[in-house]
Order: sequence, then C-alpha cells, then structure tokens
Amino acid sequence: MTTDIRSSSASQKFADSILALRPHVAVFDCDGTLWSGDSGADYFYWEMERGMIAPDVVQQITARYQDYKAGKVDEETMCGEMVTINAGAAMQALEESAEEFFPAMVEKRIFPEMLRLTRELNATGCEVWAVSSTNDWVVREGVKRFGIPGGRVLAAAVHLEDGRATDRLIRVPSGPGKAAAIHEVLRKQVDICFGNSVHDLAMLEIALHPFAVNPNPDLEKIAQERNWQVYWPAGTMRK
Repeated sequence: MTTDIRSSSASQKFADSILALRPHVAVFDCDGTLWSGDSGADYFYWEMERGMIAPDVVQQITARYQDYKAGKVDEETMCGEMVTINAGAAMQALEESAEEFFPAMVEKRIFPEMLRLTRELNATGCEVWAVSSTNDWVVREGVKRFGIPGGRVLAAAVHLEDGRATDRLIRVPSGPGKAAAIHEVLRKQVDICFGNSVHDLAMLEIALHPFAVNPNPDLEKIAQERNWQVYWPAGTMRK
C-alpha cells in the first residue's frame, strides 16, 4: 500500500491516520526519514574542512570511508569510527559545533510533513524517540525541532571522561543494533516506527505498525512484500 503525499491536505490526512492509531510510543529514524540526506556523512566532511580532526586522522578515516562506500567496511563499523575520531574533543565543543552545523547544512532538508507529524504526536502525549547511527550530538541538535528531547535519542555515542569524548563506544544503533538499543533502553512496546533503509528493518519489525518513509529500493521492496505502508514526502519528488 503506497501513500503519495503531494499536498498539505493529503499530508494531514496521512498524519490523521497515524494519530487515529492512538500510539503511546513512536520511534523515528532520522537521516532519510525526518530529513533528506546523510547528516552523519555531512558532519564528517564539515568538521574535517574546519580542521577539527588531526591531518593524520583525516587521511586514515578518509581512506576508510572510501572502503565503506566500496562495500569493504560495514555500516556499523564505519559509523562507529566516524564518532571515535573525535576522541579527546570536549563534548561542549562538539555540541556547539552541531548548533552551527545543523541549521546551516541540514535544517533546510527537513521534511515538513514529518515535522508536523512528530509535533502532533507529542501534543497527544505520545512518547516520541529518535534512533540513528549518526553521532548523538548532531542528532540531539536536529531533533529539537521535532519536539524530541535529548533523553529520547539513541544515536552513536561514546563514553566521556572529564567532559571529553573517548574512543570507547557506548552504542552504534545500526541494523539489528537499532532494535537492540530500543529493547535495552525503552523496554516497552513500540506502537509505530518509521524508517527509510534496510538498516532500519530490525526496528521496524518490532513495531506494531511499521512505516517505510522515503524508502531505499531494498526497503521499499520489503515493505511491498509485507504490505507495510510506504510514505513519500513531497520533497522526495517521487514519481
């Protein structure tokens, strides 16, 4: 079943259909679901351009990223390394960089329909969470706009020592890791879940009502096979 969103009235109709489910817990992927593009990769290049990463580390991580794009490094490993390259940085400085980065590079790519939906869910008292393999300081900054507090963000994170990032990972929610993080932290039934790629499949499967938003071809195929609802925000220009 495919819903093609092309007008504000159609968008509201879709939102109303979600609200009619009376969900208590809603989980959203971020990149490709709440906004277009990959904010994790964008921040990765953005911080390197600003000299936030040592030159020798830049050379190493850039080569690793090329291997990732060539399929030689898996998603979870790459996302973890894109966080741990910030080891030694003060978390306050990283958070301040996210406050500069997100409005300049990502905010314009937010899907208005998803912004309205999350706000309307919040208004009903629904517990709204964000789950992402992007670093948690960028995700926490981004989802403020959706009414999602930092305490309801499960993203790629590292342990801190004296307020500084270390190279010791807490979690990298990707693939099965997204579902594992939800089970570990939420410990409750997920009523509705939204994702855009096969890396979201595991968490979509644990929801009572899974929705594929702006899906990549692999997830679109799975959604069609399982009769999950597919939602194309207007900004995706789906034909």
